[in-house]
Amino acid sequence: MALLGSFAPTGTRPIRWYNYAAYGSNDILGAGSMAVISGWVLIFYTTFCGLEAWEAGLIFTVARVLDAIASPLIGHFSDGLAGTKIGRLIGRRRVFLLAAIPLLPSFAIMWVSGQSFWYYLVTYVLFELVYALEIIPYETLAAEMAKDYKSKAKFAGIRILFAQASAILAGFLPAMLIEALGEDSADTFLYMGILFSALFMVTAAFLYLCSWERPPEEVMQVRGTEEKPSIAASFKALYRNLFSTLRIRAFRLHLGMYLGGYISQDVFNAAFTFFVVFALAGSISIASSLLGFMYIVQFVAVMIAINMALRSSPSRAYQLAALSFAIGVIVLLVMWSAGVRSGNLLLWVPIVFAGLGRGALNYIPWATYNYMADVDEAVTGRRREGAFAGVMTFVRKLTQSAAVAAVTAIMSWGGFESAAKVQSEQAINTLALVLGIGTVGMLIFGVFVSTRFKLNSQTHDQLMAQIDRFKQDPDAAPIDAETKVLVEDLTGWRYDQLWGRNNIV
Repeated sequence: MALLGSFAPTGTRPIRWYNYAAYGSNDILGAGSMAVISGWVLIFYTTFCGLEAWEAGLIFTVARVLDAIASPLIGHFSDGLAGTKIGRLIGRRRVFLLAAIPLLPSFAIMWVSGQSFWYYLVTYVLFELVYALEIIPYETLAAEMAKDYKSKAKFAGIRILFAQASAILAGFLPAMLIEALGEDSADTFLYMGILFSALFMVTAAFLYLCSWERPPEEVMQVRGTEEKPSIAASFKALYRNLFSTLRIRAFRLHLGMYLGGYISQDVFNAAFTFFVVFALAGSISIASSLLGFMYIVQFVAVMIAINMALRSSPSRAYQLAALSFAIGVIVLLVMWSAGVRSGNLLLWVPIVFAGLGRGALNYIPWATYNYMADVDEAVTGRRREGAFAGVMTFVRKLTQSAAVAAVTAIMSWGGFESAAKVQSEQAINTLALVLGIGTVGMLIFGVFVSTRFKLNSQTHDQLMAQIDRFKQDPDAAPIDAETKVLVEDLTGWRYDQLWGRNNIV
């Protein structure tokens, strides 16, 4: 542990249980905050703050667009800090963690009721920017601390287990607070925000103390340059860096799987609570209990998915997970159309199917993400974990804002009335259509992309062996014809263009 710089060549420092725990626990911020926001912020804005559904959607859109601009800049800027004084002293990634810790209570101030539209817009934007400041450098640390496939898979697995545990808390905590404060108390959400803010600060500090990075000398050697980017230079190179990551074939396919799995959940989360309250004649407390139980199932599903991804392949595990989630959504809608309502024990059946699928879909993209910088290194001869983390967040935030904006706009078009205790039949039918078509449609897209994704434990070993050959001899021939075909498939580039012999950056 170290308060200032903590460095070790990748793969040489033993990874202890507390290093895995520290890395994983930080996703209480990463996924926990998003679980709270996706599950509850629309209900909070429309029921307790008097905002229209389209106004709540607009807040999402504006915040995510601004954050999508900032996120890749943070990733790109952190990549270039290795050659700077602060990068050598604290670390090009960990300095961002240190800066974000005192700003994390910004999550709590989002949940103050009775304020104006502009208050909620500003506070939401503020938290999104603080979130990006912390989470993007965090997403690079598994690749900084580990080299082999299994260690990276363990980092991803423990991360998603903590993510699901925080989602369980996000599901059940409102129900417990409602029982203590009353169904109509807006303080439920404020207290929830305060509790999560405290957790965010503790876990971010734990991560800072128990993580390390590649030594600056190793990073600069791989980069092959003593680059010291200014802020102006970072802005100038930003969009070139952004689009260059999309020229890596494995990363494009990974993004397709990631977006298919996560946007399907965005649509589901945005509509589900409203569906339970108005279509199933339930309450916020019942919706909280159903979400909490779903997240428990997701926790179990992550442990199953870890084994599947290691023993089989990420793409096959992804396809089975998408099928399970789709079955859960379809069964839920069939039950509703057959007259099943809140309180019927049969509702737990689709919740289980949906939870099993969602848990695996949460894990698999982050497991494969940890190998994207390795594929990129074969093309560029550089380590650009920050650029990939920034682009992931950039694309994710833009598409998530579009998904939420689309759901809220369709709800308003379908006749949904904010603060109403009962919604019209048209509004309820619109909710059902959004829940079904939006969720299942994105799952189908993700499965289609997954059939083309070839990265697994065996192919990653072949890739790393070829990279080691490049490091020893930049003009090294491929190990064999099979390796040549594989590396070209993963990278999307001809073999004679690899290891920097291209114009990608």
